[in-house]
Amino acid sequence: MRRIGAFFRLALLGLVAIVLIPLQMLALRWNWPILHRLPLRFHRILLWLFGVRVTEKGSAPGSAATLVVANHVSWLDIPVIGSLHPLSFIAKSEIEGWPVVGLLARLQRSVFIDRQRRKATAEVNDALAHRLVKGETIVLFAEGTTSDGNRLLPFRSSLVGAAQTALMHDSVEQVFLQPLAIAYTRRDGLPVTRRERPFIAWYGDMELGPHLGIFLEGHPLDVTVTWGEPIPFNGNRKEATAAAETAVRRALQAA
Repeated sequence: MRRIGAFFRLALLGLVAIVLIPLQMLALRWNWPILHRLPLRFHRILLWLFGVRVTEKGSAPGSAATLVVANHVSWLDIPVIGSLHPLSFIAKSEIEGWPVVGLLARLQRSVFIDRQRRKATAEVNDALAHRLVKGETIVLFAEGTTSDGNRLLPFRSSLVGAAQTALMHDSVEQVFLQPLAIAYTRRDGLPVTRRERPFIAWYGDMELGPHLGIFLEGHPLDVTVTWGEPIPFNGNRKEATAAAETAVRRALQAA
């Protein structure tokens, strides 16, 4: 029965994609205002179809230039965060070439970074700064990779340099880093245990196919997303990153 249910849910999501993807392409081409809202709708429908319930705590970024600094547990983090507010993500360059996923990432105006190229960080920082100056919200998964969900990996400060670049613009008086904690708390109505983490977290050398197969079965999942207090960027990216990491760690412990 779960397989039949998974098929129908996936088919319905496919129908939604057939409608929204061409519309988003046109919105990007002609810069229609709905380009920020269509991904929001898609993520919300995806989560609803597969029984993912998101509880949001704290206040999301306002109109000030803000770089969101988050922990990273699974590919599911993207629709979870993307279902809350119009925003974009920083992603690894290889994702751009993935079937379906790469297309969706491009349609959400993700910023891709090639970590193998030394100049890539500076180039991405410039691109991010340009987006921040325009008041867009960009999400950085500061651990640099996904974790097993049982621990928080050290946050990397290199891409936080985008905040420093944005400050160089005359139109920007202040840039904020806003911590964001993502905690998967319940599965099938029961508290998530260490043993169940691999069913949720996608990390290491885990294959994506089998992991997606488990998700498609539609086990109800509860997620708590906690926005921390915005941290005014003072020009010291390592200090600001450390403050964001501390805030995320504290929020995860309280979830």
